[in-house]
Parts: sequence; C-alpha cells; structure tokens
Amino acid sequence: MHFTNKIIWITGASSGIGKALAIELANNNAFLILSSRKKQDLAQIQKACKNPENVKIVPLDLEKYDKLEEVAKLAIAAFGRIDILVNNAGVDCVSPVEEMAFEDWRRIMSINVDGVFLGVKTATPLLAKTGAQTPAGSSIINISSIMGKIGYPDTSAYNAGKGAVKLFSKAIAIEFATKRTPIRVNSVHPGFIRTPLFDKGMQRMVDQGVAESIDDLVAVLSEATPNGRMGTPDEIANAIAFLASDDSSYMTGSEVVVDGGWTAQ
Repeated sequence: MHFTNKIIWITGASSGIGKALAIELANNNAFLILSSRKKQDLAQIQKACKNPENVKIVPLDLEKYDKLEEVAKLAIAAFGRIDILVNNAGVDCVSPVEEMAFEDWRRIMSINVDGVFLGVKTATPLLAKTGAQTPAGSSIINISSIMGKIGYPDTSAYNAGKGAVKLFSKAIAIEFATKRTPIRVNSVHPGFIRTPLFDKGMQRMVDQGVAESIDDLVAVLSEATPNGRMGTPDEIANAIAFLASDDSSYMTGSEVVVDGGWTAQ
C-alpha cells in the first residue's frame, strides 16, 4: 500500500488506534491532518511520525461543531485538498440502562454519531473533487465496533452509537455510488483492542468491584476470544490502511471486522 502524496484526515488521532494509524500512514509517505482534543498528545505523535513536517495537527472537540470547518480550511491551505477521511474519534459509556444519565447518552451520540456525520458532511465536497482525479476515488473509513453488530451487557449507549455508524456508512456508500460520486465508504469493526480508552473503561469496572485488576479483565476477554488474545492498535491500523488505499478500489459499503473471531461464534 502506497500513500505518497495522499492527504489524510484522521479524527481522534491522539492515542490508541488513531495514533497507530497516523504512524503507519506517515511511514508510507502520507501527508496527515491529525485532530483531537489533546493538542500535546498530537504534538508528540507528530514528532514520532516520519517526515513530521508533512503532518499538521488541529485541536478539535467534536462537540464544538463549528470547528470542523477550520480543519477543512487548514487542509486546503496546507495541502490543497483531502483524499481520505478516517472518522476514528469516539468515547465509551459503561452503565446499566436504568442508571445511565441522559447526559452520558447524549455525549455518546454527540461524539460517536454526530461527529461522524459532521466529519463526512464537512469533507464530502473536497473528497468528491479529488476522487474524480483517481480511478479508485476518495475514501471514507468510519470506525465502528463489534459492539455495532452485537449486543453486550451495560453498553447500550455505545452499542447504539456504533450501530448507527455502521448503517450510516452503508447508506452514504450507496448514496454516493448510485449518484456516481467518486467516494468509497466503508466501516471497520474492531473487537477488544488494548488501548488507553479500553484501560480507562476497565479501570472503572475495577473501581466498581467487578474485578481486582485490569489484567484480570483482559484475561477473561482474551479467553472468550476464539484466537485467545486481545488485538493491538497496529492490527486495526493495518485494516484501515487497506481501506484507505487504492488496493480496496472495489469496496464500498463493506463492514471489515477485525475481532479475533469474536463475532463468528
């Protein structure tokens, strides 16, 4: 997979899957726009990338919708276009439905669903223009989850949000394809991946007395996964990179599941 001269915008790029993807794409000569609420973390990732001068960072809170246009303007000013959008930003919420605060529900929907919609809405005119200049078209990759495909206890808000991302991706994939808009849209569905967000969620469960340590919870999830382990951010980044590349030129509306066999059970 080659990304020389490709302009790629990644949301939620400050840690975990976003960080792994940024470094992978930079190593393959991509030009990057990295956005996240955490400016200092983005700056560290920029330094870790090959050719850091080809990486632009933009502090962005997806709950502040008016700021998305600033990313598009920066992309045009710095690189002249956008070729690929990766909607990776997301938050989690673990709570029995009867105990869940409405504010927590709305935060999940605001970032995990509204953020994806607004990223697509903002980038589509730019992606359509550049997609017309390559046989493979432009590419949007929306990061969903296996939780967007199956139910799981105490994660109803997260399930609902990631399920919405899955069907939104399919809908706009068909919308673009039937209108011959040269943008491919696919979703990626990671299984249980060891990221800072995962550890934060597991620590809450430890604090609630569900387990004695995060490692105990990791062991349980690993045993329940057919291949016997959790995944790594790099393994998800590789799948995203494939969908971003011209090698996936005939794929649109697809769900790429990377879960160690979890949903095949």
